[in-house]
Amino acid sequence: MRRRYFLTLFGGALAWPLRTSAQPSGMPVIGFLNSATPAAWTGRVAAFHRGLAEVGYVEGQNVAIEYRWAENDADRLPELANDLVARGVTVIAATGGTHVARVAKRATASIPIIFTAGTDPVAAGLVATLNRPGGNATGISLLSVELAAKRLEILHDLVPAAQTVAILVNPKSVVVAAETKSLSAAAQGLGIHLSVIEATNERELDLAFATLSQHPAQALFVSSSPLFESRRDQLAALTARHALPALFETRDYADAGCLASYGPDYAVAYREAGVYVGRILRGAKPADLPVVQLSKIELVLNAKAAAALGLTIPPSLLARADEVIE
Repeated sequence: MRRRYFLTLFGGALAWPLRTSAQPSGMPVIGFLNSATPAAWTGRVAAFHRGLAEVGYVEGQNVAIEYRWAENDADRLPELANDLVARGVTVIAATGGTHVARVAKRATASIPIIFTAGTDPVAAGLVATLNRPGGNATGISLLSVELAAKRLEILHDLVPAAQTVAILVNPKSVVVAAETKSLSAAAQGLGIHLSVIEATNERELDLAFATLSQHPAQALFVSSSPLFESRRDQLAALTARHALPALFETRDYADAGCLASYGPDYAVAYREAGVYVGRILRGAKPADLPVVQLSKIELVLNAKAAAALGLTIPPSLLARADEVIE
């Protein structure tokens, strides 16, 4: 069963390389800055290229791209951003979260920046207002934090008997404080006890689940984090091994075998980011491009994972789902 909703989008498809591109003489250069790993972002970078192509830009033909991946080490981001600035890129695509956008903003006040941010970009200090960003940055707002409480409600619908829900967070993430505050308020209303566990790398993910086995929770809420998305196969294996129903933000997890996801369509976000970068290359100013707020949200359910966990997905959720993976 499949029902997918999108913003008004642009067609086209394009293969893309992960290597650093040499800059032919006179060709504009995009600096692509991301906190995660290239392998984890394959689909999103392909969507970014589709957006670029709709505005008339194809990598290697009339635009070059310098990729900089922090490989889940946020401490590397300032050095990578400064390197892009030193190379004199035409525009920076600061993708992978609010922290990446902040690092890019600190690195330059003159080079245009297009971001994908999971928090309110005004509150984060990225733009002056959504309609008139001002300064050198604008981009896509994913509303990740704003949807946290709703994700907890959906997890409660999936596992109504759960009295304790564990929250897996990356304490280095800039969204943690706002997200946990929202979840605490929602949990009170649902009569749920929350237990926070932390992980900042691959090894700590295994340790976090070992902790869960000692202090059992009946369900797991996984916070938004590029680190976790890069380790989605590991998380799918861990939740299956521990027979733990878990809800995630993006459909990539459900595709990897996890129970469910509820959140923005990142392919849409990165496509829109590609379009905005293309518009900058054509002469638009970030201050004049309003922040795009994604309004369509995906609920993806994995029926096979539910069966393995012995769960029956409520008909109300099945009816609301944008896709059910059989």
